Order: sequence, then structure tokens, then C-alpha cells
Amino acid sequence: MKSRFFLFGIITLCILALTGCSPKSEISPPPGVVVTYSPPSSGIYTGSPSLAILPDGSYLASHDEYGPNSTEHTEAITRIFKSTDKGETWKQISTIKYQYWSNLFVHKGALYILGTRNQTGFMSIRRSDDGGVTWTEPVDDKSGLLYSDSKYHCAPMPVIEHNGRLYRAFEERRDLNGWGESFLAFVISAPVDADLLNAASWTSTERIPFNPEWPGNGYLEGNAVFTPEGNLLNILRHDSKNGGSATVIHINPDGSSQFDPAKNIISFPGGSKKFVIRFDPESGYYWSLSNWIQEKYRTPTPSMVRNTQTLIRSKDLLNWEIRSIILEHPDVKITGFQYVDWQFEGNDIIFLSRTAWDDGRGTPTNCHDANYITFHRIKNFRTKMD
Repeated sequence: MKSRFFLFGIITLCILALTGCSPKSEISPPPGVVVTYSPPSSGIYTGSPSLAILPDGSYLASHDEYGPNSTEHTEAITRIFKSTDKGETWKQISTIKYQYWSNLFVHKGALYILGTRNQTGFMSIRRSDDGGVTWTEPVDDKSGLLYSDSKYHCAPMPVIEHNGRLYRAFEERRDLNGWGESFLAFVISAPVDADLLNAASWTSTERIPFNPEWPGNGYLEGNAVFTPEGNLLNILRHDSKNGGSATVIHINPDGSSQFDPAKNIISFPGGSKKFVIRFDPESGYYWSLSNWIQEKYRTPTPSMVRNTQTLIRSKDLLNWEIRSIILEHPDVKITGFQYVDWQFEGNDIIFLSRTAWDDGRGTPTNCHDANYITFHRIKNFRTKMD
């Protein structure tokens, strides 16, 4: 009997060797629900997640592709996924060419996606009247090509409504040789009743270039957000040495802007990476999910520490309180939960993560080069606290 089991073991090991498998190469999926996956070996990474809730309660997710084998610099690709069971399962419903760094949003019953045409390309917007299956094509300034006078940068940032207008932050990039320090921060806006595909509907605030004499290495990926007093701010990711600050640009009603580096760089947990801010009327707080860096994970390059997602809140947008660690993994080099986009849904927050995860099928190059888009839910977020 023992010899039979021994022989069976030898045969099993031989089969594993011949098929290239290993008894230790079990697939270990990342936390959350997998929306989509791209093998690290493909050289195509999963980027820029955005999340929207349709009027019928369905969820839509979008993401673009980046990496050495992607077409991010030319015919950039964005993919659209749908869930009809509260995020338990997802199905791809469309592919959009020439759309990048884009966010989904619903306005007056229609679905929109707003971003750039490719890596630092022209600014463009599309509309879908069938829930994301088909989309308009931005071919000129009457059909969604909003700004084609320069190169633009952004991330999937919120479109917010205030006093009859929609607002969204962007950065202009006149010098393609720099990063962060070459960006000019500004906010675009349009009347809520306007044709959003018509470039003439949109206006731009003053564009503020980053000054290399200011602290840090640059700013990017701004949030257009209104203070409790009704003043417009552009709160941006700040590439700083401590990894825990954000830039606050004050925007006047006439579109002019002010920034004082001595006063307007605030403490913000995880502010060296992209974050999204939204206001919750029920609690009276502004909320965000951020890549807060715990002391045990601190490295010389804070912008590359993305192994923790943390729920934070603020009453005034200037003073932020850490409430709870939502995702955490001890590995800093390979693991990344990043570029989170999220929405309120009742007592919960639902969110998407650009996730870099070693699943046994291939190791990501680093925490930045994600191989997953994952879906997550924070139940009873208002009372959640570690």
C-alpha cells in the first residue's frame, strides 16, 4: 500500500513538472471582487478606475490601459463594465477608443465620460443614452472635443454640481519633459442645462503653474470641491517628501485663483497619491479614501507606498481625521491599492481600486503597475472607526 502511494506521488510530481505547474503556485486572489485582470507579463496594466451608479441602481465601472505594450500614447483604450447585482459580478459591455484618465458621471438621466483622448492629449467628453453600451464620438468642438489647444492631464476626478453649474478639475501640460512641476492647475465648469458636448458651454478658471521654488516636486489630480461657506477650492495631490500633504488652490467667483505655499499646503494623510473627496450631507463631513503611510511602511519615496487604503474625514476640508484602515498588506514594493474612485450608497461606500497584487500567476513589476481592478464595499462608513 505504501509503495502505491509513493508511486502516485512520483507520478503527480512528474505531471506538475511537465505542465510547468508547482504545488505551491496556488492562485491567491486580491481582496474584494475582481472586475477585470491583466497578466503582468502582458505589459498592459489596469488603470484609472471610475465608478458610477445608474438611475436603475446598476453599477458601472470604467478603466483604461497603460504600460509598455499599451496604446496609451496613441489610440488609448477605456473599457466599461456593468454589475446588476450590487457588485458581486461584472460583465464588460463596451470598449471606447481614444479615451483616457476619465471619470463616469450621471447627469439628467444620461451617462457621461470625461477625460482626455490619450496620455496628455486633448480634453474630451462623451455621452451614452443606453447605459454605457454605445457612446457619442468627439470629432469637433460641437460633439465633445472640449479643449484641443494644448495637452491635458487628469485622473478620474469627481464632477460636482453647485448653484446650477457642474465643475471638474484638470491640469494643462505645456512642457512634456517634466512631471508634476510642469502642470498648470485649473477647473472647468458648465451650466447644468447646457449641452455638455459643446465646447462653448464650458469655461476655465485661471491656470496656475507649479513654481519649482515651492515645496515638493509638483501637484496634480485636483478635486473641485466647495467649502461649507460656498467657496470653490481645487485640492490637489502634492508630491512631497513626507507624503502627507495636499495643495489647496482658492478660486474666486470671477475665475481668478490664489495659492500661497506658506499657507495653502495642508496636512493630508496619503496626499502624495491620488485621492477623491466627496461631501456627505447626512453626516456633514467631507470624506476620502487615501494611501496613508503608516510609520512602519515609510520609505524615501512616499509616492510609491500604496499598500494601505484609509478612510478619512473633515468638517472644513483643511483638518483631516483618520477613521479606519480599509485595506492593508505588509508588502510595500509589489502591493498597491490605489487610484480609488468611490460613491456613497445609503449607509455604505462602494469603491474601485487599481490593485497590484501577486496572485501566483505573475508578479507585478511594482506597486504602481496594477494587474487588477477590484470592487469593495465599506458598510456603515459613518460609524466605522478603528
